[in-house]
Amino acid sequence: MNSKNYSFAFTPIGQAKDWIELLRINRPIGYWLLMWPTLWGLLAASNGAPQINHLLIFITGVLLMRSAGCLINDFADRKLDPHVERTKLRPIAAGRISPAASLFGFMILLSLALLLVFQLPKFVILLSVIGALLATLYPFMKRYIHIPQAWLGMSFGWGIIMAWAAEQGSIINSPIPWLLFAANVLWSISYDTAYALADRPDDKKMGMKSAALWFGDYAIFAIIISGAGTVLLLGTACWHYDVIVQSAVMLAICWQLWLSFMLFRHGESWGFQYFLKSHWVGATLCAGFVLSAMVH
Repeated sequence: MNSKNYSFAFTPIGQAKDWIELLRINRPIGYWLLMWPTLWGLLAASNGAPQINHLLIFITGVLLMRSAGCLINDFADRKLDPHVERTKLRPIAAGRISPAASLFGFMILLSLALLLVFQLPKFVILLSVIGALLATLYPFMKRYIHIPQAWLGMSFGWGIIMAWAAEQGSIINSPIPWLLFAANVLWSISYDTAYALADRPDDKKMGMKSAALWFGDYAIFAIIISGAGTVLLLGTACWHYDVIVQSAVMLAICWQLWLSFMLFRHGESWGFQYFLKSHWVGATLCAGFVLSAMVH
């Protein structure tokens, strides 16, 4: 039988530019939104000076897991994306890369990420299993829960828990990693709901669930409140660090206030800009920890 009759044929496998698009390498915002929380955990656990091998492992792990997440996301949405204006030209939706090829790529990247984790203590390896499950199941959550953005926050935030465990050897010795984890859940609800504002008509038509739909007319208010909760939790987690880290938190609060003001002023049309610019909240906190370590 001709392989074209199989829905899971490995062809087409696409060109390099198709994989760059599929992995969102040309749109790195997703990498930053996963990178900064992971570094929160690593830097907070080490007072800004993590072990070099841990730093390399977690940065590389972020790159691999974000890429893997893009593959499993587009695989899961392969029958939905062709009907959504924003996603209909994605490589799988447009037929340039087969679903089977993307799934195979996901398995390779996930395997490479697990190989990295094997360089860490056994406790962190066990935690990584939870992280892998969170990341794998996330793309399917929009079919079952009203705020899939919260699951995204748990997926992106689990790196905080793993990084803290790698540096400290425990995740119950301090409330800090859990405060940072909770902050990331709220942060993800905030920026990803803003991102989803433009998709509301398509999501409603396709029967998908989204915080942007669930909050309805109160979506912008929910985005602003979630953003405020994010910086409040970050401030609570970092209150006992030095003045440099605390100053970084204040700068992050100021940036979040500006984002909220602009979204309130311009409404839904500014949702994508809110999403794109939100990652500076996370970057600012990381910069505070690094500067603090350099000074001391």
